Amino acid sequence: MTMMPSPDDLDFRARFEAGEVAPEEFNHRAHLRLAYVYLSEASVDIAMDRMRTALMGFLKRNGVPPGKYHETLTRSWLLAVRYFMDKAVHAQSFDSFLRRDDRLLDTRIMLTHYRKDTLFSDAARAAFVAPDLQAIPPVT
Repeated sequence: MTMMPSPDDLDFRARFEAGEVAPEEFNHRAHLRLAYVYLSEASVDIAMDRMRTALMGFLKRNGVPPGKYHETLTRSWLLAVRYFMDKAVHAQSFDSFLRRDDRLLDTRIMLTHYRKDTLFSDAARAAFVAPDLQAIPPVT
């Protein structure tokens, strides 16, 4: 189904990329929103490259060590957002997408796919590690 970012969603992305979103504003929901915008415009792989670049820039601008970036969590959440986008009916914004199914707001979802020690390992932070409990449903 077609997912569209709203003008507000596009503005959020532009503000984030320009360094105008404060760390306290960039919560789990905001991560999902950024993923939604990137996935609305590109494939998972391209969206992942854009997401990684945006997050690394965010860390640098805010004086956070780059080691705080987590490759496995970033890619896993991107895949989860894409999965829900594929299942959803047409949405005109991130907000309308979430109103149809808000399960993505549960930050514990990834712990149904990964053992905690796997997900929070140094290896998973540095490079993508496949789920060791339950596969993330494939992207169509």
